[in-house]
Amino acid sequence: MKKLYWLIVWSMFVINCKNEPVSKTIAFVENKQQLSPDQRYGDLFKRVQFAGVFKDSKTFADCNPKFPTDQIITNYEQAQELEDFSVEIFINDHFNIPLEIASGFESDTTKAVVEHIEILWEVLTRKPDSVTSGTLIPLPNSYIVPGGRFREVYYWDSYFAMLGLQVSERWDLIENMVDNFSFLIKTMGFIPNGNRTYYQGRSNPPFYALMIKLLAEGQGEGTLKKYLPYLQKEYDYWMNTSDLVKSTHPEGRRVVWLSDSTILNRYYDDIPTARPESYREDVELIESMENAGEREYRHIRAAAESGWDFSSRWFKDGQYMSSIHTTEIIPVDLNALMYHLEMTLSEAYLEAKNEQQATVYQQKAEARKAALFHYCWDEQTGFFRDYDFVAKKQTEILSLAGMYPLFFNMASPEQVERSAQLIEKEFLQSGGLTSTLNRTGQQWDAPNGWAPLQWIAIKGLKNYKQDELADTIKNRWINLNVEVYKKTGKMVEKYNVYEMGLEAGGGEYPVQDGFGWTNGVLLKLLAE
Repeated sequence: MKKLYWLIVWSMFVINCKNEPVSKTIAFVENKQQLSPDQRYGDLFKRVQFAGVFKDSKTFADCNPKFPTDQIITNYEQAQELEDFSVEIFINDHFNIPLEIASGFESDTTKAVVEHIEILWEVLTRKPDSVTSGTLIPLPNSYIVPGGRFREVYYWDSYFAMLGLQVSERWDLIENMVDNFSFLIKTMGFIPNGNRTYYQGRSNPPFYALMIKLLAEGQGEGTLKKYLPYLQKEYDYWMNTSDLVKSTHPEGRRVVWLSDSTILNRYYDDIPTARPESYREDVELIESMENAGEREYRHIRAAAESGWDFSSRWFKDGQYMSSIHTTEIIPVDLNALMYHLEMTLSEAYLEAKNEQQATVYQQKAEARKAALFHYCWDEQTGFFRDYDFVAKKQTEILSLAGMYPLFFNMASPEQVERSAQLIEKEFLQSGGLTSTLNRTGQQWDAPNGWAPLQWIAIKGLKNYKQDELADTIKNRWINLNVEVYKKTGKMVEKYNVYEMGLEAGGGEYPVQDGFGWTNGVLLKLLAE
């Protein structure tokens, strides 16, 4: 993590930059807040997680301390020597336990689903942050959180929530959220997975450029130029170490050098330890694996950066977490997103009257597109797949990530036709599209469907006039969302698309209510 960020932000940070989209004052309580909670509390953190004080490992990671860190540690060291010491009582005495976002909110299912979502926007909106004592990284403007256990902003979630905010004509909130992400890029050098100190090592699928393009629909010409410095920094983050990779050292951070001198991106995490928000689960998994350590922790964290945590996409055997090898994979979705980022940079430089740089990024995008086709298009199946650069072959897993090239208008008519046929034959279910064809118990596998992937697939098909299939997916997904809402009063994080009456499952936590990106995609689909 950039030392400059912590030197400035963790004391008192003031930005006063004329004509820039970030300008706020944010105060922090103590320097140790820069640490993730496992580093900050050491043995106490581990003890709480393994004692099962909370059902969800994320709860303690989100707790706000009532006292300075050093005082808590001193009190803990003294208290644990007592015969009647209770770690649960100690935590309740020394920390404020967070509540779920929607706690106390009751749905009225007599209201139409659109009206319900409009009400939920207020429930899920957080005001600008000012002072914090816990792991939250304060943001200068208001923002939407997903809901449930997700009490902070999340990077790629936010784009899909913005689609609904656009329908609701909440351009103010869209701009606020874009400015928050710009603030994070300016101060941290990148957009973390979420605004928590325990997400310092990783980002999320790079949707920032899509957010800028969406905002430009409301603000018009000049928007790309305004955010150009942040777009460039976002790109530089993902391409960091690209100047160092070569045949004798092909792996950088989020970049990989391939045999034809092509450089493509992968998911990664800069911290090879257990995730604080899933600490016990990660440690127990690694301990169950033979000769596992930092490399496997990085595979787990990289999968979390992908947003697909977890999925058979990342498993060598297509079934079990113990075979996870995320950083060995060139993901089709990530590189399609990077193509779009390069195209957006080209547009932004044109808007800034810099034709030379516009041409540079246009050429980078064209080269990436050619490489994506070479490594990720499977002629036999007729679909885009992830590429295992260690095994030098495409992975065995078919997933909706293969629809990203269609979403970004990268595919040829033949590729679209064959992809559409496969989607209809294999992925289409009674409630929409399944994420993968594998049933592993992981939440990003069958039988679950997710709002962002429905949108990517529907929009991708619409781009190429595959309207009948796109409308079928759209209508089935809408019907499922509405049916679950009428039955439960909830908009949820994910859905079982195979059995309309059954709840989605899998993953490290229960199905979450809220839910930011589900609300956004549904509003957008209903509006169209």
